[in-house]
Amino acid sequence: MRNRRSRGPVATRLVAVRTVLTAWLSRPLASFHLVLALSGLLTVIGIVMVLSASSPASGAGGHVYELFGKHVMYVAVGAVVFWVGLRVRLRLIRQMAPVLLLLSVGMLALVLSPMGTVAFGAQRSFAFGPVSVQPVEVAKLALALWGAHILVSKSTLLHQWRHLLVPLVPVALVMFALVIAQPDLGSTVSLGVVLLALLWFAGAPKRLFAIVAGAAALGVAVLAVVAPYRLARVMSFLNPDADPQGTGWQATQAMFALADGGLFGAGLGQGASKWQYLPNVHHDFIFALIGEELGLIGAAVVIGLYAAVAIVGLRVAARNLDPWIRIVAGTLTVWLVGQAGINIGYVVGLLPITGIPLPMISYGGTSLVTTMFVFGVLANCARHEPEAVAALRNQGPGKFGRLLRLPAPEPYRPQSRRKATSRTGGQRGGSPAKKAPTTAQRRRGPGSHTGRQARSTAYSRSGRRGRP
Repeated sequence: MRNRRSRGPVATRLVAVRTVLTAWLSRPLASFHLVLALSGLLTVIGIVMVLSASSPASGAGGHVYELFGKHVMYVAVGAVVFWVGLRVRLRLIRQMAPVLLLLSVGMLALVLSPMGTVAFGAQRSFAFGPVSVQPVEVAKLALALWGAHILVSKSTLLHQWRHLLVPLVPVALVMFALVIAQPDLGSTVSLGVVLLALLWFAGAPKRLFAIVAGAAALGVAVLAVVAPYRLARVMSFLNPDADPQGTGWQATQAMFALADGGLFGAGLGQGASKWQYLPNVHHDFIFALIGEELGLIGAAVVIGLYAAVAIVGLRVAARNLDPWIRIVAGTLTVWLVGQAGINIGYVVGLLPITGIPLPMISYGGTSLVTTMFVFGVLANCARHEPEAVAALRNQGPGKFGRLLRLPAPEPYRPQSRRKATSRTGGQRGGSPAKKAPTTAQRRRGPGSHTGRQARSTAYSRSGRRGRP
């Protein structure tokens, strides 16, 4: 009896919390507010952790806050780009997707020319003074937007393999080849995640993914054997203790940092791994510093935020009616969460080291600015949910919308309705099209029940007119 009585209030509170949470999630703009909150939290965590991680590296070459100042500058640029992705109409973004794709492919080819700069053994960026630009980050976004446009435009033909794969897969293979030539295997894997997500949300058959997975595994194995440094990474992943002072140094030091953090961490700014023990800690291995300074609880919070991004992003994709928005929202979500999973996976020793940054948290650059634009597009997609469209068009943009001058989202109209509206002139110009008689009405002819009812109605009306 005591256990039942003690569990009664707890169960009541849980039910109350679930009821409040369900009511809040059923609000029209819940997805939009969640995207804003998640992007803001990840940005703040990134600023704090970069400040902690970059001070030793900055002090070795100049001012102690040099890298942190650059990161803040990238965040400021990313905030502007986030607003652009949120405010620009999705119809215009879709129209500009082919142009963005051509631009990104041209930049990937141009970075292999003498104009490109070499960093960490790869020629994958352009240098404009102290700022470097990596075209592969723009290429990921371009492939997601353009691929969704192509798949939606050929939606009635996707049951045929050649229409499903062409021209999406050949264009993606060209981008893969240009990125591998840099060489940058990690970004190639990210592009592959974007391609698979596009095919998945377009409804491709499952056997296609088995074929692609087998081909990808074979390709990665061949690339690892051909390049000695890639083979060294794979061997250090299989046995990091074989060469702890050489190829296994980063993996071993990352595990030491996570172990030193324990449950609650050593304290913010008190991590020892950033003092030249763990190279590039402010970029690729910042999750190891999170585990060291904030402990298991801090690392779990970061993982929970990315899990929330996955849930909210897929919620936005599922609640939209426009097929292009559905594919774009789902693909961008898989790209962000997949990249975070790869980064966290090689930090904790579950995957080989690939050099992929942790989205929104690693030291800024093209990756941070592009990721913030992706979150802006996701927030824009959230504003196009049917309930959100109705609320924003009937009740106004609200305080946040007025502050950012966000336009009211356009309601979704299927393609067939758009064509019919353009033929008849719509409701403003021209009369609405008359409904064609059905086959059953044509077969019944004028002597049918419908015809007799119409004649009797006309006769009764004429009789009423003749009465005094």
